[in-house]
Amino acid sequence: MKKFLQKKLKNEKGLTLVELLAVIVILGIIAAIAVPSIGGIIENTRVKAVKADAQTAIAAGSLYFAENADTKDITDSVTVSELVSSGYLADKASLDDTSTVTKSKLNTDGTTGNKTTSAAYFDGEGTYSGTKKVKFEKVTSKEITESGKATTVKGTAK
Repeated sequence: MKKFLQKKLKNEKGLTLVELLAVIVILGIIAAIAVPSIGGIIENTRVKAVKADAQTAIAAGSLYFAENADTKDITDSVTVSELVSSGYLADKASLDDTSTVTKSKLNTDGTTGNKTTSAAYFDGEGTYSGTKKVKFEKVTSKEITESGKATTVKGTAK
């Protein structure tokens, strides 16, 4: 048995240094391509999370305005911190405390006026990755959805 194993081991050849280097170079090329792609995906996901937080704030603000419509001392805008303290939002998430949700009355054709159809828009900032910000300037939920990868979202609300 010992002679059989020795004979087998002599015929066995391992990988050469050149073959190992070729494998390492191929893995390096794959890593160089994959790492930037993954970084971009993570960045886009974080921006989308801030936009989702803004859309949640708009929905909470709309609910706040609807439930308090008959209250005389209600204003046309509410801050994120007020929505949290009133129980309409669980927490501010990535949004700044001073970001606001404002109600605006719209005519059926979308122009401003005094009709009863109302909409809400968001104005403020959200922070991701510690210091990077997404800025919102008078945007509706639909405009946030349509903004794609933009980190400054400008709306048409009046």
